[in-house]
Amino acid sequence: MSARLREQYKQEIRTSLQSQYAYRNVMEVPQLDKVVINMGVGAAVGDPRLLESAVADLAALSGQKPVIRKARKSISNFKLREGVKIGCTVTLRGERMYEFMDRLFTIAMPRIRDFRGVSNKGFDKQGNYTMGLREQTIFPECSQDDAAKVRGMNISFVLKRETPKDQSRELLRQLGMPFAK
Repeated sequence: MSARLREQYKQEIRTSLQSQYAYRNVMEVPQLDKVVINMGVGAAVGDPRLLESAVADLAALSGQKPVIRKARKSISNFKLREGVKIGCTVTLRGERMYEFMDRLFTIAMPRIRDFRGVSNKGFDKQGNYTMGLREQTIFPECSQDDAAKVRGMNISFVLKRETPKDQSRELLRQLGMPFAK
């Protein structure tokens, strides 16, 4: 079974964007390549069990096993040594990417307290969008009772090719991302 959001992109959003921006070819239309979720656990330097719970939370909400990231260089002010495990990341593509985005836009974001939309300032020069969440417990997969500590995460939406900001914003808006007015 194909993801609902992927089918909506193929049938409605792609043709809408093609007519709106006068693309001559369907292959010119902006398309998502991957979604990258990063969760930093700086406190794991002192307590490695915190990293294990972060990996479990990220695995539950993404549907695949995260990669544990290590520090690339030592920083004495943070008591950080090179090679110490300090975070985890997941790269989602294809069906899992669209399923995660669907859950993020329709289930998780409405659960954020005092939510008025995501910022318009998260775009980079290539048209990719990065946003931050303050807690992982907005996802139904992560129980508030089981969470050892409330952790935030960064979510990056990466497009296949360099796209102007307004066009990538329109793509994400049509996929269901609630931007602030």
